[in-house]
Amino acid sequence: MGPQLNHTIAWCTDKVKSANFLAHLLGLPEPRRFFHFLVVDLSNDVSIDYFETTEHVALQHFAFLVSDEEFDSAFARIQALGIEIWADPARSKPGEINHHDGGRGVYFKDPDGHLLEMITKPYGSGE
Repeated sequence: MGPQLNHTIAWCTDKVKSANFLAHLLGLPEPRRFFHFLVVDLSNDVSIDYFETTEHVALQHFAFLVSDEEFDSAFARIQALGIEIWADPARSKPGEINHHDGGRGVYFKDPDGHLLEMITKPYGSGE
């Protein structure tokens, strides 16, 4: 077995708000505490560990590969909350999703402005 990503730290201004936002939208289990982090466990044994700070939060990008059913459920939650979406990371196509590689993808921001992405097909995998 080679190296695998185990976790990454997402700096935020309110770890409860940010971690719960992600877990809710993606239909994941409730975040768990680990020392001063609030951890969102993903299904591939990788976690995003939210660290609360009063300092400047450097914006990051997190992309999540989801099934078509998970996309439908999460997208419905995004729409119900009135969250702005884009089809591209430059945010030049508001209100749209993309269909790269024969799948579906969408970008949206979390409470601190981190750009989150959901895709149903890995890039380079299809059409």
